[in-house]
Amino acid sequence: MVTLQNPLLDSPHCSGGRLGLGHGHTMYWQDSGPRGGLPVLLLHGGPGSASSAALIRQAAGAAGHRVIAFDQRGCGQSTPRGHTGENTTAHLVQDIESLRHHLGITRWLVVGGSWGATLALAYAARFPQAVSGLLLRGLFVPSEAQLAWFFGGAAPHFPQAWARFSRGAADTSAPGMVRWLAQVFSQGAHELQERVTHGWLLWEQSLGGTPPLPAVSGEALAAAIDRYRIQAHFLAHACWLGQQGLLQAGARTGSIPTLFLHGRNDQVCMASAAIDVHRASNGSHWQWVDGAGHDPFHPAMVAAMTDALRSHANHADFRRQQVPA
Repeated sequence: MVTLQNPLLDSPHCSGGRLGLGHGHTMYWQDSGPRGGLPVLLLHGGPGSASSAALIRQAAGAAGHRVIAFDQRGCGQSTPRGHTGENTTAHLVQDIESLRHHLGITRWLVVGGSWGATLALAYAARFPQAVSGLLLRGLFVPSEAQLAWFFGGAAPHFPQAWARFSRGAADTSAPGMVRWLAQVFSQGAHELQERVTHGWLLWEQSLGGTPPLPAVSGEALAAAIDRYRIQAHFLAHACWLGQQGLLQAGARTGSIPTLFLHGRNDQVCMASAAIDVHRASNGSHWQWVDGAGHDPFHPAMVAAMTDALRSHANHADFRRQQVPA
């Protein structure tokens, strides 16, 4: 292990390091905030994305939390970036537990958004004794219905973005798109990977309700290609969970204080699927966030997350959020 200064936050309470995971994988982790604060594990989305400095600051600022974040296998500053070998949900779950032992943390509040919420549930189901609570924003459920919506179902709402994204796919059904994307990012020519990456970015921006951003290039484009290689790899295997696996995970975490936050205008992750998991997790709470979609930085979502973090710090529960789905 190599200890590094955390570049995300300018504070004496911040540090980072690299942890060997075996099979050539190395995890980049960050530890921010006072050591006496409530330990919070912040899991990034994707699959394939990386830790967010803004989300770390948001979580660390709520009630003086100690926030631990890391880049998942093949993501961000973890190495080798974009590598899919020995990279499954089970590997990521074990990586989280290895980091907990490495940092000497007994229990932590596990926070995740989108795919990060999915991974949080999978981890809590495997290691419930290590989890003091679950805060799950915009849960992604790797179900057939969710993939059908993301890969084609939403096309009539954004026809130009879909046409650009799906151009070149022989089969534009959801299963066909997932197979094609996995092949493009594992075996396709670099020029094809670049074109599909630009299309995928525009498609995500359209569904997320954010204005189209300038086209990425250089290192940013290379990072996006690696991100989608990981994401296509996971989606091709239904994240090794599927809908049933996540429902079972929810059922096994019923004793853990859990709050589901979901933007009422979320067009990326289906609320109906997340509600099914909430209901399987007996005793969990559900809270709609009015005005928000899937964007974690929407003011309404930021306020809801901050309130939930403070509530858990004060009560070791989410007793202020008890709104039925």
